[in-house]
Amino acid sequence: MDTPSRLRTAPPRTSAPLSRLAWLDNLRIALTVLVVAHHGAQPYGPADWWYVEGQPRTGALSTLSAVDGAFFMSLFFFVSAVFVPGSYDRRGARRFLTGRLLRLGLPLLVGALTIVPGLMYAYYVHYRGYPPISLPRYFTDIYLGLGDKPAGWSGPSWPDLQFGHLWFIQNLLAYSVLYVVCRQAARLVRSRGGRSLPVPGHRALLVLTAAIAAATFLVRLRYPLDTWVPVLDFLQVEPARLPQYAAFFTLGVLAHRHHWLERFDTRTGWAWLAGGLAGVALLFAIGADAACFGPGGFDGPSALWAACESALCVALCVGLLTLFRETVTRRTRLSVELAADSYAVYIIHLPLVVTLQYYLSGRGLPAAGAWAAVSALALPAAFLAAAGLRRLPGFVRVL
Repeated sequence: MDTPSRLRTAPPRTSAPLSRLAWLDNLRIALTVLVVAHHGAQPYGPADWWYVEGQPRTGALSTLSAVDGAFFMSLFFFVSAVFVPGSYDRRGARRFLTGRLLRLGLPLLVGALTIVPGLMYAYYVHYRGYPPISLPRYFTDIYLGLGDKPAGWSGPSWPDLQFGHLWFIQNLLAYSVLYVVCRQAARLVRSRGGRSLPVPGHRALLVLTAAIAAATFLVRLRYPLDTWVPVLDFLQVEPARLPQYAAFFTLGVLAHRHHWLERFDTRTGWAWLAGGLAGVALLFAIGADAACFGPGGFDGPSALWAACESALCVALCVGLLTLFRETVTRRTRLSVELAADSYAVYIIHLPLVVTLQYYLSGRGLPAAGAWAAVSALALPAAFLAAAGLRRLPGFVRVL
């Protein structure tokens, strides 16, 4: 890796846990807001499957969805991974895993048995064309698959059991388990972790972009975008973006171990942010998204989109980390509260978003207007609901 021309002073390399950084919490708030807005746009832009159908669409929201999908969940994995090594060091393997199972596994289980079946039931009733059925019967017969499979089942899989937007929590739990396995393996072979890695500069970031682009293109030869597969009949994975997610989780761990967040060169970050924003502007100018290039396959458009998406991913992740580190550093009572509520917002926001989308359906709003209304109403409602839930007895340990 090349060394940037100007680095921040490197602190001594210790195993001390990373302190809470106001700018990193502020970035997490912004990403949570983006997730809500992204889901708010789903029925009004991209051609992806969604819980609400038949809505007006606009190409701008389709492009917005493609831009969001290129980077924001990768950045979520990075931010989440930054705090994993410190938590492991403080607690040890057993307590770390117990904490992960409580904070990630319990919401995943509860959400998969309450939030997701409710959303899938609404879709089943409104769009699948089968005879009316009660929610309890749908849950047992269709969602859990304990009844007979309906004739002409419209899928995408049987039974309807899935994890919906909770896939991120599920994958994060799997990555956390893999991290523990790697740490334990390193201990068994008495590995000391090797020398400290230099801070990535332009050359390293270009190599990272090329590697992610190549891996993404190869994976998409078999698994196009928006194709989800069950791993071990449990883990819900989108292979088309797995190279990005796995890479940025790994980078988050390395960023903690080698103090990259503090030492990363500001000028390098600004340059990549400028390049990422220029790429976003170009996509909006030409009205391009994955459908314009290629969701996957052995062809030029798919290769081009894999390269474009990977470049946007690296540029915007690096650029936004720099932007928030340098400019969005203030901590207030409101920001502390919003950061604390962000995880709960991620879990509970989707029923609010989809309910609003159903309510606005058929009311004559243009696509952009409906998206703006859904986002403006769902965001404060989700944060208020999350703040209330976290204050219930026992909930703060999980949410």
